[in-house]
Amino acid sequence: MKKDAVKIICQNRKAYFDYFIDDVIEAGIVLIGPEVKSVRLGKVNINDGFARIHKGEVYLHNTHISPYPFTPLDSYDPTRTRKLLLHRQEIKRLIGKTEEKGYTLIPLKLYFRDHRIKIALGLAKGKKKYDKRETIRRRDEEREMQRQKKNRR
Repeated sequence: MKKDAVKIICQNRKAYFDYFIDDVIEAGIVLIGPEVKSVRLGKVNINDGFARIHKGEVYLHNTHISPYPFTPLDSYDPTRTRKLLLHRQEIKRLIGKTEEKGYTLIPLKLYFRDHRIKIALGLAKGKKKYDKRETIRRRDEEREMQRQKKNRR
């Protein structure tokens, strides 16, 4: 494998439809041993997840990591709150941005980078219904243009 090789584990594709993504931040994530093995198997869902800042630290909520089948843990919570690893300056900048009206932190993708699990957080602002309709209309127009371009060949 090349240096800085990235292997995507899961993506939140709906995030780009539901939100305007202003900025993308890469963060590490604190996991316990069986969770890492489960992530390697791809048993992760980040679609309902979001991040919050609490007492100067960033935490990831509502992400589901299925229990690893060969572990003896009985009291495992798949949707537990997980700490994210960011530099202090990044956290301060995020505090300022998320206090603005309408901004939130949502996970965009979970991936491996150099044998470490990373998560891409998006600083996002929610779209209104008419914005979503505009996105659908633009996507359909582009698809139709591609179809006509293909038929001309």
